[in-house]
Amino acid sequence: MGTHRRLGDGWYWDDLKVGDTFETVRRTITEADLVAFCNLAWFTEELFTNVHNREKMAIQGRVVPGALVYSFAEGLIVPSIQHTGLAFLETGMSVKGPTFVGDTIGVEVEVTEMRATSKPDRGLIRTRNLVRNQHGTVTLEYTPLRMQSRRV
Repeated sequence: MGTHRRLGDGWYWDDLKVGDTFETVRRTITEADLVAFCNLAWFTEELFTNVHNREKMAIQGRVVPGALVYSFAEGLIVPSIQHTGLAFLETGMSVKGPTFVGDTIGVEVEVTEMRATSKPDRGLIRTRNLVRNQHGTVTLEYTPLRMQSRRV
């Protein structure tokens, strides 16, 4: 009988190497997403909560917080670390441009750094994550460092 692997498990540290890339499925951000996120996180800035007098705002249109874009990007990545991700350690992040209600985002991921830890059952992995909208424009870039399970 062949190897038995549970569907839905993410990659182990040993399954990856520097230079590997993958992309997530895509997801459209809705008005309901914006409202729910602003209410949950108390993002009460009128840029996100006021649909009138937009001409006086810094950004025209129904812009969403960068924190929402980051949160959704992490949600899109979860299948790749399901049951194998041990810890989120840090990230650097840069908002490259606005994301709006109605935009469809996906994440392009590139493994940029890997190193073993002192414990043989885990390793560290850093990726460069580019969030792109439906036009291919990068709206957010971040570089998380995660602790990942190793095959032992």
